[in-house]
Amino acid sequence: MTSVDVTVRGAGIFGLSIAWALVQRGARVQIVDPFGAGAGSSGGIVGALAPHVPENWNEKKAFQLDSLLMAEGFWQQVEAAGGVSAGYGRTGRLQPIMDANGLALARTRAEGAATLWQGRAAWEVVPATEGFSPASPTGWLIRDTLTARMHPRRACEALVAALAAKGVSVEHDAEDRGAVVWATGWRGLTDLSEALGRKIGDGVKGQSAAFRYEAREAPQLFVEGLHIVPHADGTVAVGSTSEREFSEPSSCDSQCDALISRARAALPDLEGAAVVDRWAGVRPRARTRAPVLGVWPDRAGHFVANGGFKIGFGMAPKVAEVMSDLVLEGAWAGIPEGFRIM
Repeated sequence: MTSVDVTVRGAGIFGLSIAWALVQRGARVQIVDPFGAGAGSSGGIVGALAPHVPENWNEKKAFQLDSLLMAEGFWQQVEAAGGVSAGYGRTGRLQPIMDANGLALARTRAEGAATLWQGRAAWEVVPATEGFSPASPTGWLIRDTLTARMHPRRACEALVAALAAKGVSVEHDAEDRGAVVWATGWRGLTDLSEALGRKIGDGVKGQSAAFRYEAREAPQLFVEGLHIVPHADGTVAVGSTSEREFSEPSSCDSQCDALISRARAALPDLEGAAVVDRWAGVRPRARTRAPVLGVWPDRAGHFVANGGFKIGFGMAPKVAEVMSDLVLEGAWAGIPEGFRIM
């Protein structure tokens, strides 16, 4: 590559997705990450692409809805280019309804989804069933058809393969050339906070685990704060913890053991299933809890895309679209006010 239009720093889900969108639009891109692709929180194992509840609508929820609806086409295109599957599947999700108040609220939200989700997905109350399904004290479940799954680690591999097919690889070190997009995870949020002299975000550690259990066509479950996600590779991932204070960013400990126990209690089918993977990492959490997207103040030609936290993979297709608009055309219209660096 003799010249570069954009340097993307960070090869997690935001960096790789933005690079892919830029390349699709004809930009010459280099990706730089000293740790390699998917080395941080994007190398996890859960992959729950789950929507916010369909009520109290705001720009963050609307942006996420757009991205979730874009996801199938986005990942199909990536797989077609590179020949590697991200394990994407829009398999839906079940949640137990715990009491009469919860049942009334779920039915109200179903009415909201009928309008807010544009008729492209449903949020509905259905009778509880046997099989890969949570126990419900009321005998009723929430079922939504918008939730999807993908395997984060494999999604990064799929993007790397697609980019390689276009002649773009992840470099461990390179000088900035062209515009620069900073998608550098939780440490990047810390650096940005220090540079601007105010808190933009930091990191929250999470731990998760995966069981060997064949349920690849089953819906996800959300039970007592746990995401239980059947993957296309015959595993079921469970996550995750949220730890604001931590000393070992990538080390699993007793909190992961407790997570495994909670998963087996929530879904007894997992009782005899072997644990085949444990993961720990630090996710980038913006102070506002929304992604941080936009121009790096006082750095001409530098941009920031960070703060995906727990919804980064679900947000990635839309983030890639609006950031490529901003970097290549200076177009801000697709970035909500609440996502911008003020």
